[in-house]
Amino acid sequence: MATKIRLKRIGRRNRPFYRVVVMDSRNRRDGAAIEELGWFNPIEADKSYKLEEDRFLHWLKEGAQPSEAAHGLMKRSGLAHRWHLTQQGLDEKTIEKEMKKWALTREETLKNRAEKVTKKAEKAEEKIKAEAEAATAAEAAVEEAAAATEEADAKEDAPAEVEDIKAEESSGEEKEEVAAEETAVEAPVEEAEPETEAEAEAEAETEKSKDSEEAPAEDAPAEVEDIKAEETPAEEKEEVVAEETDGEVPAEEETSDVVEDAVENDEKDEKSEDK
Repeated sequence: MATKIRLKRIGRRNRPFYRVVVMDSRNRRDGAAIEELGWFNPIEADKSYKLEEDRFLHWLKEGAQPSEAAHGLMKRSGLAHRWHLTQQGLDEKTIEKEMKKWALTREETLKNRAEKVTKKAEKAEEKIKAEAEAATAAEAAVEEAAAATEEADAKEDAPAEVEDIKAEESSGEEKEEVAAEETAVEAPVEEAEPETEAEAEAEAETEKSKDSEEAPAEDAPAEVEDIKAEETPAEEKEEVVAEETDGEVPAEEETSDVVEDAVENDEKDEKSEDK
């Protein structure tokens, strides 16, 4: 008869509990067992278990084949290592020594496994964060590209007439600014036409006076220079006469003396005629 060491499920719904049993390989999972070798509780945090090592080794020697779940429990308890040493044909003393070494290294191996598990969890979290950041960046890039394409489409859909009108308006404004600057600097002041003859004559006289004032000294006529030359010596003569007459008798007294002399001469002439 082919025997097998496996787990038999008992317990209520959603609350599993297993028994480690030896049964015929042809029986169903929850069928009749030959012998119970322990139990296993997967609900608890530490997943507690208990195995009867002597009976477990007995059935292994009898040729019973453990299932994967049962082999996992054997590794946790150290039965797998003990069974490996017994298959090599070692003595009981050497097997006990090796099992003590295994017990000492078991704690370190458990710590290493826990560290590996935490590292894997951290790496998984980092990967998830990196994927989320990459997804957000990709969404932002897609949104920017969509906005740029919408703007480009809007510009393309705009009628060309609007652009021409804008260009004409801008060019017209520039031309007006340039013309205003040129007229402000270079354009001559337009003179108003005279409405009456009197205004025309007055404007002509003002223009002549302006021309005479603005004309240079070289272009002035010779007559003006002669007149100025004549005026200057006359002024000098008047100044000399004024200086000479400062100490003499005034002109009224001279005229009175002349009249008296003339009267005396007339009397003398009359007397001479009478004689």
